[in-house]
Amino acid sequence: MTDTFKQLEHAKLDFRMPLAEVLEAVRFNDVGLIPAIAQQHDSGEVLMMAWMNREALEETLATGRVCYWSRSRGKLWRKGESSGQQQHLRGASLDCDGDTLLLQVEQTGPACHTGRRSCFYVALEKSEVRITSEPLIDPETLYRKPAQER
Repeated sequence: MTDTFKQLEHAKLDFRMPLAEVLEAVRFNDVGLIPAIAQQHDSGEVLMMAWMNREALEETLATGRVCYWSRSRGKLWRKGESSGQQQHLRGASLDCDGDTLLLQVEQTGPACHTGRRSCFYVALEKSEVRITSEPLIDPETLYRKPAQER
């Protein structure tokens, strides 16, 4: 853990520190990414987990529109750029050791590429898996192109 996060462990309520200093201390993994959990700001519903690099995090904080790093495409991915289902940032927090982000967002429509509200719809139960939600939008309609072209 960095000295910055050690210092923050003992900080009093409403202590302030420059954002740039904290971003320097964020513990990105060996390929420069940090997991980011998106949560609906008003209901607490966990919508998805994706990855951010520093550029995506800085863009998100600057613009208020959530931007991730797409590992499969190898580029920045502005949530909703192909589906129209955007995320707007309402709040962002780092965990205690600076290696995971929690984003409170306003999600437009489904967050999942399957057309479901949340990516977490596969419930693991004692001896089986159960699907817990239906798609809100057909994914073929959501992305306006055939799956093989995605």
